[in-house]
Amino acid sequence: MTAVLLATACAVVYGTADFFGGLATRRSRVLAVVMLTQVTGLLFVLPLLPLLPGAPSVQALAWGMGAGLCGGLGVILFYRALAGGVMSVVAPTTATTSATLPVLVGLAMGERPELVALGGVVLALAAVTLVSRDSQSGGGRTPLRPVLQALASGLGFGAFFVLLNQAPDDTGMWPLFGARLASAILAAGIALTTRRTLRPGKGALPTIIAAGVLDMLANVLYLLAVQRGMLVVVAVLASLYPASTLLLARYVLGERLNAVQAAGVGLALGAVALIASA
Repeated sequence: MTAVLLATACAVVYGTADFFGGLATRRSRVLAVVMLTQVTGLLFVLPLLPLLPGAPSVQALAWGMGAGLCGGLGVILFYRALAGGVMSVVAPTTATTSATLPVLVGLAMGERPELVALGGVVLALAAVTLVSRDSQSGGGRTPLRPVLQALASGLGFGAFFVLLNQAPDDTGMWPLFGARLASAILAAGIALTTRRTLRPGKGALPTIIAAGVLDMLANVLYLLAVQRGMLVVVAVLASLYPASTLLLARYVLGERLNAVQAAGVGLALGAVALIASA
């Protein structure tokens, strides 16, 4: 139950972080938002290292840095896919892939959730697909390249979940330090190579900082959850984050949910209830 609560809270915080990140990208270049959120997250996790139990190790940092590189590449590929494709195709492709990969890996590693929990996992995968749908994007056909980028992005996010799970449980938050350090270096390297500005847009810095802090807080919740529960369950629950993003957009910005998205939110709630009852 503790793992389920932590993973559900993780999804809520991830979705809130994405909401703030989305607001920030309206005023700043994407790479600037990515870079500054990574640095903010790194500064946020530093004070937690001595406060939470756990000792650094080569394994912890290595698994964390691998996860950070995969997650960082996932973010970059996701935005590139959105730039060249249709949101209603790219978003569910990315979200479903990122949720499915940890399930397959967890089952391959011998994890066997109870039948009720497994039903909740299947329901959650369907919910991820539905809540990511955007009927406002038109009905045009999406080129193959953005679809492939969306698949690769989803694999990057899914690999982030899987690799963090491999870090030793007694290493505290050190895997997240390694992850955020690697993703920050990756973003900085791309910015230097492409000569893109990292200066935030006017008035965007507070929103970027909020997104970075919330994203790292979600990572902390995920790591605590996966240390206490099965990857199959925790990663899928964490992947329900688009639901909270949609609800914030609905009640803060006044955006309307289409019928498919509303059904997805309902399925998400049902999935959490099923998994929690197992």
